[in-house]
Amino acid sequence: MKSLLIRGGRIIDPGQGIDIIGGLLITEGKIAWLGEGTPPQSDYDALNAEGFIVCPGFIDLHCHLRQPGFEEKETIATGTQAAARGGFTTVCCMANTNPPLDNEATVSYVKAIAAQEGVIRVLPIGRVTRGIRGDEMVDMGELEVAGVVAYSDDGEPVRSPLIMRQALDYSRAFGLPIIDHCENKTLSEGGQINEGIVSLELGLCGIPVAAEETIVQRDLALARQTGGHVHIAHVSTEGSVELIRRAKEQGIPVTAEVTPHHLTLTEEAALGFNTGAKVNPPLRTSRDTVALLRGLNDGVIDIVATDHAPHTAADKDCEFIKAAFGISGLETALGSLVGLIFNNDLSLNTLIAALTVGPARVLGYEKLGTLEVGLPADITVFDLHREWVVDTSLFASKGKNTPLAGATLKGKVMATLFSGKPVYMDDSLEIEVR
Repeated sequence: MKSLLIRGGRIIDPGQGIDIIGGLLITEGKIAWLGEGTPPQSDYDALNAEGFIVCPGFIDLHCHLRQPGFEEKETIATGTQAAARGGFTTVCCMANTNPPLDNEATVSYVKAIAAQEGVIRVLPIGRVTRGIRGDEMVDMGELEVAGVVAYSDDGEPVRSPLIMRQALDYSRAFGLPIIDHCENKTLSEGGQINEGIVSLELGLCGIPVAAEETIVQRDLALARQTGGHVHIAHVSTEGSVELIRRAKEQGIPVTAEVTPHHLTLTEEAALGFNTGAKVNPPLRTSRDTVALLRGLNDGVIDIVATDHAPHTAADKDCEFIKAAFGISGLETALGSLVGLIFNNDLSLNTLIAALTVGPARVLGYEKLGTLEVGLPADITVFDLHREWVVDTSLFASKGKNTPLAGATLKGKVMATLFSGKPVYMDDSLEIEVR
């Protein structure tokens, strides 16, 4: 395959401390050269990236591809196509499928389908407990050998403190994190949105912040005791941020993520009984979003992850209390987040780090999230200033469920390359064949 030069873009790689206007040469699927001036060879095709940002391919540590078992919502094929449109070259798929990823056979199935039908890298996450009961721990060694990159019962918390303690103990030996969906189900039972003024106005049962924070506190105590790495999924409250902040100050092995929707939307998005804004954990208050942004800027929150949760129209076009929780977020992630840059709430380099080298470090993958010469050419090219309208009919994802439908966003992915191969390109771009 002929070499490809991405030229004239602003190359940002937080992992290497690079921020230059220059070029990047791809040869045989790997990065062969990066720098200013002229590349060391002249035989290449070219992609003009003038005016664009060129950075490592985004990594999503938390998404739902739904296969096996819920193919009407999403498949590995459609989910990875949606991810490519969103600038992602690696996604980690959650284990709450049917059957769940709680044994070698189902993990191998996902890996096989991803190799055949996926357009980007898919890294499976295994369950912590077997089935959906939550009362028996999986064989973590079997799943580690099968190739999982973490363990999680996402969609549900690890309910048993004893199992969570044991899982953290075992995970330390494998060097893999336990990702927990922190929700006290006794406190959240029947809840639809954040417990507060909007839930009162709509007459809906609310989900209190304590439902999240009590489990965050439990997990941090168990991580301190065991030395196991706990990763707190989709942090949504000010209190959780402060608990994680204090834990990190004490040296507890914890990392954390925040979603684009929890950074940019509040409980008010649910007004009018908008089921597109029904998500778990719920959208909180503006005070919480400020705390989440502060945590991301301070490094208390390590990464941004989408929690992409696609659903069918029937799942969402119904009475609010019957509607499914979740937002389809892969294709709108960048566009929703770039607004934070223009509002001076977040720096461009911080955002790119949270989508690239940050997730790679949480996973312990040194060869992802960087543009280092010699490594696979996983690259995202985006226009920081390009405005576009969210038209869900154009989504590659089967899930059209988003509160951003019809919104005008600024910041658009122009091209995504996986191992040097373009897996998404905006219609306005064209590779110059030389």
